[in-house]
Amino acid sequence: MITKQYFKSNMILGHEGAGIVESTGPGVTKFKPGDKVIPLYMPQCGNCKFCLSPKTNLYLMPDGTSRFTCKGKQIYHFMGTSTFSEYTVVAETSLAKIDAASPLDKVCLIGCGFSTGYGAAINTAKVKPGSICVVFGLGGVGLSAVMGCKAAGASRILGIDINTNKFALAKELGATDCLNPRDFKKPIQEVIIEMTNGGVDFAIECIGNIDKAATECTSVGWGSCTLVGVPAGGESVPVSPMKLIMGRKINATFFGGWKSVECVPKLVTDYMAKKFNLDALVTYTLPFDKLNEAFDLMHEGKSIRTVLVF
Repeated sequence: MITKQYFKSNMILGHEGAGIVESTGPGVTKFKPGDKVIPLYMPQCGNCKFCLSPKTNLYLMPDGTSRFTCKGKQIYHFMGTSTFSEYTVVAETSLAKIDAASPLDKVCLIGCGFSTGYGAAINTAKVKPGSICVVFGLGGVGLSAVMGCKAAGASRILGIDINTNKFALAKELGATDCLNPRDFKKPIQEVIIEMTNGGVDFAIECIGNIDKAATECTSVGWGSCTLVGVPAGGESVPVSPMKLIMGRKINATFFGGWKSVECVPKLVTDYMAKKFNLDALVTYTLPFDKLNEAFDLMHEGKSIRTVLVF
């Protein structure tokens, strides 16, 4: 979910995609027509203080100018990518060149959802071998977090969702237990604490829900909660300072902590080497003119990811 402050009324939406370079503008040296690429909503110039720091994957944001017009009127980009369009214009710093053999209808997920969830577990939470993890929300991002926990060597991975139709895939991808909060009379954090003898080592919140379940199900002394889902604007996380004083930690992630230009091609290479399973996340592939149908499938809980093709 992207909150209202990110939107303008005249904007081309979409931020997760993959494509082929059609042409390049003056000064572009890293790409040529025919290159397969993934647009990056988190750019990487390699020169600003953020790009040069190993502490973050953030970037000094663009200047707000646009390369789109319609009948002489300016049309704005969305997150620098605007992938809900057969053709788009992006900055050189907002593209990653990828393996020419990679399937665009699969690796497009690396443009956001997969990288965000997988990286939340590996880069931000830094899940350790033998640890107990819980993932709240088993959509595309949450299932990617499950894969990240498994890749990091977690011994037990709990998946939380009210849509039980997602449980089979979650277990296929690495979840050891799946729980529907509606099946219990007590708060789900209390259930998790009982199941794990005191709480999990790592909680990863992929819903954008600011209730206290994810922050309170972690172990006193060292438990860590990583926030991934974006809550509605103006909301804040309710947490008692005493819980932090007693050793719990809360952090958050953007694009899974990956340095985009340098890491996205490596993730594509790992996918091609079958180190993780993107294919399982693609529920439907539809032509772009079925966009509204794709949103309906998502809202009805029938789709993990619907890939739209031109």
